[in-house]
Amino acid sequence: MAIATVNPATGEILKRFNALASEEIEAKLTQAQETFQSYRLTSFTQRQKWLNNAALILERDAEKFATIMTTEMGKTKKSAISEAKKCALVCRYYAENGEAFLADEYTETDATKSYVSYQPLGIILAVMPWNFPFWQVFRFAAPALMAGNVAVLKHASNVPQCALAIEAILEAAGFPEGAFQTLLIGAAQVEDVINDDRVKAATLTGSEPAGMSLASLAGHQIKPTVLELGGSDPLIVFPSADLDEAVDIGTFSRTLNNGQSCIASKRFILHEAIAEQFLEKLQIKFASLKVGDPMDDDTDIGPLATENILNDIVRQVDKAVELGSTVLLGGKRLDRPGNFFPPTILTDIPVDAPTMKEEFFAPVVMVFTVKNIAEAIALANDIPFGLGSSAWTNEPTEQQRFIRDLEAGAVFINGLVKSDPRLPFGGIKRSGYGRELGVPGIRAFVNAKTVWIK
Repeated sequence: MAIATVNPATGEILKRFNALASEEIEAKLTQAQETFQSYRLTSFTQRQKWLNNAALILERDAEKFATIMTTEMGKTKKSAISEAKKCALVCRYYAENGEAFLADEYTETDATKSYVSYQPLGIILAVMPWNFPFWQVFRFAAPALMAGNVAVLKHASNVPQCALAIEAILEAAGFPEGAFQTLLIGAAQVEDVINDDRVKAATLTGSEPAGMSLASLAGHQIKPTVLELGGSDPLIVFPSADLDEAVDIGTFSRTLNNGQSCIASKRFILHEAIAEQFLEKLQIKFASLKVGDPMDDDTDIGPLATENILNDIVRQVDKAVELGSTVLLGGKRLDRPGNFFPPTILTDIPVDAPTMKEEFFAPVVMVFTVKNIAEAIALANDIPFGLGSSAWTNEPTEQQRFIRDLEAGAVFINGLVKSDPRLPFGGIKRSGYGRELGVPGIRAFVNAKTVWIK
């Protein structure tokens, strides 16, 4: 894929970028390694100051950064402003807590003194996606930089200006030159970077094929990785739930970021006692959403990020219909310039249909009806993914059953599945491994060094 800014609302190519040559990549890795030797010795207080500076820049210029995000990948500008501000939040979180999270941990042994010392590894490669082009990067960069690592970023090829803006933010915040660098490279060039001895670990958020490729390359080099991959999260609604709230949150989750979120609720699993009522409310809510120019404040859903993504969702919906699904709302690409697909509701989906086990990366919800909690959990778990899950019930025994038995990295009861700097984030099964955010996020790329003193 060419490295370029293509406006998804119009299809216009706004700017092209040349991929770095081998010698340019070498120069950046050399600089990163040289910077690490001094950066790892900086104090937590100094890194804290730089992260807080980054937070101030993100908040001050949130509208400018939002315009870049919206132009490159089509999210609504109002949601992009929120994204920039959330990045400021994660910077402040690790600025305030990073030192405590990495403090020496003492244990009594036969030594006079014994403890674990958390020390940075070196250069970390981040391979990041286009859908949250600032947030995905900052939720890695803030803890990695606070821990004393340095980073190189291979961002998605359709958001190069976002990648360059992030590097500029961190430089303006005061981080030393070489502490965080953007590599404008193609996917085929990642292998040479991960194979470089100076690169000590890698993290990737993206598709299953991309995750498998990076994990395989890193495995050959015995280098640690963290993977956050796809998801097809269930939203399960039972009779005791607040149906209006569940509809509101479910709609927001499924259409957030124009439907392009790994942790969106994509499969709505409804108890038969409330299924008809819920579906009526959901259809009204979906029908009220405005599809349009993502720069407009009153737009709810903008275009999909690329033409390929649009073609994929058209194929998936058509296949679902072919297999027996009913289109309750939407279902066809919009006849207008840009990569627009309307809010869509699919029902009557055969549970054994291959389509049911795929991730739909668009504002398309699949609706299923079940008779009891055992059936709901079985259906929720009958997919390759295990990222997030949302269960709506006010019955304590049902809540505990969902918490225990849903196969996912996160279970949210009566709430929106979301990433929060204070809590670990990640999945199981084919949704990946490892955790970002929280305490695990900053300890993902450090050496937990055992120290024993006689």
